Amino acid sequence: MKRILLLSAYDAQSHQYWHKGLVEAFPEYDWTVLTLPARYFAWRVRGNSLSWAIEQQTLLNQPYDAVICTSMTDLSALRGMVPKLARTPTLVYFHENQFAYPPSQHQAQSVEPQVLNLYTAFCADKVLFNSNYNRETFIDGARKLLQKLPDHAPLSVIEHIKDKSGVLPVPLKPVTTPQIDTEQPWPKNTKEITKIVWAARWEYDKGPKTLLEILRTLKAAQQDFALCLLGQHFRHSPPEFNDIQYEFAAEIVHAGFEESTARYQAWLNGADFILSTAEHEFQGIAVLEATQRGCIPIVPDTLVYPELFDQQLRYNSAQEAASLIQKHWKQKTQAPPTMHMEWPQLRECYRDAIESLYAARSTSD
Repeated sequence: MKRILLLSAYDAQSHQYWHKGLVEAFPEYDWTVLTLPARYFAWRVRGNSLSWAIEQQTLLNQPYDAVICTSMTDLSALRGMVPKLARTPTLVYFHENQFAYPPSQHQAQSVEPQVLNLYTAFCADKVLFNSNYNRETFIDGARKLLQKLPDHAPLSVIEHIKDKSGVLPVPLKPVTTPQIDTEQPWPKNTKEITKIVWAARWEYDKGPKTLLEILRTLKAAQQDFALCLLGQHFRHSPPEFNDIQYEFAAEIVHAGFEESTARYQAWLNGADFILSTAEHEFQGIAVLEATQRGCIPIVPDTLVYPELFDQQLRYNSAQEAASLIQKHWKQKTQAPPTMHMEWPQLRECYRDAIESLYAARSTSD
């Protein structure tokens, strides 16, 4: 049985979704999974190599046929600290890249995470991105970063990374549960009105200002709607979320993180629309999961979304978003298909990527 070491250095929810699905899809491999909590971002992305090299020294020095890690892994440093890993073929998976992440108004964008992304991609044997948007913004951002160097700028690094990179989405788990739930969370009085889900972290990069503007536009147009406001919120979430909860108290049927997976899915099953206002999205798993369960996606005409959905589902302004919701509600539009992004359709693509690492090892041996 071939042994694979899987490293998730900043184990956020989307990263967990990916690596748990990967391990489940390939029980024929012997997996060793190491993760670190998704907190203290600056320290975690720079310090994960040191943490693992000291705390997991025995485990890391075991014989592996391949290493698969997320882009948050400080791979070049880890390979230096654990020389045995330097000789093991490695695949890096990019859920996001630090070049396309919008900086907070309270925090300047740091170059160091960008450099770490670049080093990790350069020293890997194979690089996969979850979308073409992710790949292109990484390549463009890395090139611009290297062009800023005063001298000895190795621009050939960009072509080297392009040549060994590809695009492979995070697969969706097939929907196997019935669409009709025994416990429907949507109130009965919402049955005949537009039911909208918004599902994202309650942070600035998920577009709370745009969300507030869209909701105000819908209300001004006298569109009756119910809103399920899902997602993890924090002590210092943007103030727009308070404004939304105050102004639309009559429309909101739920606000906050949903602990129960079954109930979260039930919210999606009963909704008509999934609305995204993201300013930062490399694949949009939450939107895709909702679409998979029958929600019509209303999404920005930017980021990854032009790869995923037709023009008739994308907007460029709050007014346009509100108009699309009204239009598709009247037309009883059906959600677009997502089956091509599920595990049964993508499993062989992942197998090919993994097997190519074994081939690389056999060649080097």
